[in-house]
Amino acid sequence: MNSFAPVLIVLTATSVYGRWYQRSRGRVKAVKPSSNALTQTTLGKSLGTRGTLVQFSSAFCTPCRATRHLLENIVANMDDIEHIEIDAEANLDLVRTLDIRSTPTTLILDSRGVEVGRAVGAPKREQVATALAALR
Repeated sequence: MNSFAPVLIVLTATSVYGRWYQRSRGRVKAVKPSSNALTQTTLGKSLGTRGTLVQFSSAFCTPCRATRHLLENIVANMDDIEHIEIDAEANLDLVRTLDIRSTPTTLILDSRGVEVGRAVGAPKREQVATALAALR
């Protein structure tokens, strides 16, 4: 029995971590608005009149492709929301400035370019829709 105790502890710890990791990925979390706004110059594309979804991706990221399709689908009928995809590897200074730690990461910006929400991992459609509905 004593020889199985370390194995049982490791399995329990990894299971708890795995469940936490799965639940935390893709969740849109509100962010305290700061005075630092992202601009058209910084992003390379104009902001939406009501809001902008900024997606940080990398070339070999499968969830990034799924996220791109999801976000493009969501904003397809919204003229006042823009979707901007940024290659994280080609924009390392911006990645460091915004504290992007993994891809895909989606920032939700208001009309002034201020970050109001963030989803790390592939976001859920309902959560993105709720966050966009909150933008005025």
